[in-house]
Amino acid sequence: MRVDESVAGGAENGRGTGGTDMVAAWGRVKRRLRAELGEDVFASWFARLELDCVVSGTARLTVPTRFLKSWIESHYLDRVLNTFRAEVEEIGRIEVGVRGTAAPVRPVAPGAPKPGPTSGPLARLHAAGTPAPIAAPAPDMRSEIAGDLTGAPLDARLTFASFVLGRSNALAHAAADRVARHDGEGALYNPLYFHAGVGLGKTHLLHGIGHAAREAGRRVIYLTADRFMYGFVNALKTQNALAFKERLRGIDLLILDDVQFIQGKSIQAEFGHTINALIDAGRQVVAASDRPPTELEALDERVRSRLAGGLVVEIGALDEQLRASILSARLAAVRVAHPTFEVSPAVAAYVARAITANGRDLEGAVNRLLAHATLTGTAVTMETAETAIRDLVKNREPKRIKIEDIQKLVASRYNVSRSDILSERRTAAVVKPRQIAMYLSKVLTLRSLPEIGRRFGGRDHTTVLHAVRKIEKLIGEDAVLGDEVELLKRMLQD
Repeated sequence: MRVDESVAGGAENGRGTGGTDMVAAWGRVKRRLRAELGEDVFASWFARLELDCVVSGTARLTVPTRFLKSWIESHYLDRVLNTFRAEVEEIGRIEVGVRGTAAPVRPVAPGAPKPGPTSGPLARLHAAGTPAPIAAPAPDMRSEIAGDLTGAPLDARLTFASFVLGRSNALAHAAADRVARHDGEGALYNPLYFHAGVGLGKTHLLHGIGHAAREAGRRVIYLTADRFMYGFVNALKTQNALAFKERLRGIDLLILDDVQFIQGKSIQAEFGHTINALIDAGRQVVAASDRPPTELEALDERVRSRLAGGLVVEIGALDEQLRASILSARLAAVRVAHPTFEVSPAVAAYVARAITANGRDLEGAVNRLLAHATLTGTAVTMETAETAIRDLVKNREPKRIKIEDIQKLVASRYNVSRSDILSERRTAAVVKPRQIAMYLSKVLTLRSLPEIGRRFGGRDHTTVLHAVRKIEKLIGEDAVLGDEVELLKRMLQD
């Protein structure tokens, strides 16, 4: 990160703001944004926002996509500036750029007119990999609408043939195959909805469906949530929203990935209208997320209900046999390009047994073993394998605990109902379990205080904060209560 000398040398008020201090200040800014906006909003828009440099009072921030840049500039620029200024008074302007673009991004002053789109939404939908430089000429959106709408490119490697089957994904694969090859009237299991954690095969199945359906001559579009949102926002800006909607609804199969990231009332409304229009017309919709439709708290209730109205399939965790099969397939693929690369059965078995999180970690393990073999010219032994994948073994995903589960367990433990905990009742028999449930929601989940309050009958975040502080104090004073809370924690985490 670069810091301008006029800032790095220390502020006029005497507060140092050198490079290290600026990085620390940016960390505090992100923590404040997370607390103020909630975990869902922060994860969607700010988790990938990074500080690049500070020059002459201007903080240059970067994001990986032009959609994120456009959305932050349109909706959150003033908030980011004010939050940053609260930490570092010298910051007078925020500039947002896209990492990897060739041309610099012009600074955007708070209150100034926001820059218009540099390309139509469908050009963005067609783009693969790194976005085009901002200085590139913008094609006319109307000509794009008239062209073939293919959405994001499908990965040629992610087909049904390369998908490794196991007990945890057999149902999802069967449903995907049936939907992709269906040639009768109407649609099957509409919508078809997959949910699973990271690296368990959701996106692979979506691409497999797209490939098979296109081979059958069907009109298919594959979109991630950010591409859908970017397309719709740009269509509104260029006054071509109607053409965008009609073209999007004139397809046979719509595939949507990462729907948990769809934000904004107008975009959610259009998302819901698009799904309804396609399903009512007998067109197939396939969607995927990291959670079931009922847990998509940021989405409108009607959209959640529509997504839940078809076939919802969870892809479970990879068992050891499936992990071994995935690892074997990956090793075989690598040996095509590196014929001398060998991993003994004992080492392969160890890797499959040690890495339990997801398939991406298995692929990362193979890449590390390959790097060791090619860079050192030595064989892969058990010792080198243990060293190479040590951090992958440690970074196992913890169990994701839901606030609803906390409420149910606490209610059962204290002989009250969950509706009592969510109610306005203030009797001692209800207040204590309610405060314990709020405390556990804060320490066992990533939800913000406002979000926890909303999940407890629409209470204010200050009520949650009071409950958390009170239980923390009581735990320190009452060993019996401390043991009760620890028991509840273990029950939820097991």
